Amino acid sequence: MIDIGLIRDDPERFRDAAAAKHFQVDIDRLLEVDKALLEAKRNLQDISTEKNRIGKSIPRLGPEEKEAALLQLSDLKQREASFDQEIKDLGPEFDRLMQEVAQPADEDVPLGKDDTENVEIRKEGRIREFEFEPKDHVQLGLGLDILDIERGVKLAGTRNYFLKREGAMLHWAVLRFALDFMVSRGYVAMSVPLLMKDEAMQGTGYYPGSEDQTYRMEKDELNLAGTAEVPLTAFRMGEILREDDLPLKSVALSTCFRREAGAAGKDTYGLYRIHQFDKVEQVVVCKNSEQESNGFHEEILANAEGVMRALELPYRVVNVCTGDLGRGQAKKFDIEAWMPSRGGYCETHSASKFYDFQARRMNLRYKDSATKKNVFCHTLNNTVIASPRILIPLLELYQNADGSVTVPEALRSYLGGRERIVRR
Repeated sequence: MIDIGLIRDDPERFRDAAAAKHFQVDIDRLLEVDKALLEAKRNLQDISTEKNRIGKSIPRLGPEEKEAALLQLSDLKQREASFDQEIKDLGPEFDRLMQEVAQPADEDVPLGKDDTENVEIRKEGRIREFEFEPKDHVQLGLGLDILDIERGVKLAGTRNYFLKREGAMLHWAVLRFALDFMVSRGYVAMSVPLLMKDEAMQGTGYYPGSEDQTYRMEKDELNLAGTAEVPLTAFRMGEILREDDLPLKSVALSTCFRREAGAAGKDTYGLYRIHQFDKVEQVVVCKNSEQESNGFHEEILANAEGVMRALELPYRVVNVCTGDLGRGQAKKFDIEAWMPSRGGYCETHSASKFYDFQARRMNLRYKDSATKKNVFCHTLNNTVIASPRILIPLLELYQNADGSVTVPEALRSYLGGRERIVRR
């Protein structure tokens, strides 16, 4: 959520931000409602002051003056009730409009319509050239008997799957390696709940906007989280932190659920865009400082790159354009791994910087030691690894001519020292 004072001071900036991100936001109506609310609240304050003045004067008044004063009080109470009702009527509309306002992107974010206009920052690693006709991850998984999509679909519907034997072990190895990697860098490991109240979804900015992508438990009024970002970021919502406690750096391994409404074409093939997956997520809650936010944005990106380098997977980093940013993101870096079967680099990580957008919605603050005031924190998050999507480049780039797959050296200890996956 944005500070309403900033919107009052420069509404055009927020009109431009919404247009650049392709969000529909009625800034004019928001300012109208804001003005009406401010006027109603000022009138209530004036009425309260006048009521107090008249109330104190009544004991000193004569009978006729007292009667007139009581009539005046009655009129003030009626007006007070009218303004109270106006505030109650306008409040929900104001809250709804405020939740729709988009965070302006940083100045160095490229202007663009969608992910096709993201700007490459750099490439890392060497793309493998095969001396044989390579298979895709589905062919490899079926050939090795470590993947079963047919039975996954039979039991759970489209875009579901089973991982078996070394397929399941490789999946867990990648996740555990990434979790251990983050703990070694000082991040606090957390096991998190997966069912979230609406308040947590709204606080982290997923509502409004992502309802169609979320599995909702209507009977219980709970939501299956699409990422551990939600519980990790909302962990201290509504609290006032000590400045000395910041930054809070946490990491969680969780199952994630996404409806993926609208996905089509090659994205629905294999393990790329599925309804259920596991992900190691990193979250930072820091001071209200643009400099600190920028520093941690680079740090969480470097963490994810460290995992990719350890796995020796070629990838590129892109600066995400305005049209591919979410409502609350001020800037986002994507890491895209090279996937031979898809013929290009494809997204595997997203490192997002929010400034105080999420913290305002969650009322997450800390007491500033210099000003002695409570100020909103800044928040950031990034994927450390997500599987089984990462199994696509792992299987395809580490495959051998005989259909076996070499286990990356960084993962061998998690598979009992196994160096190759072969059909058993």
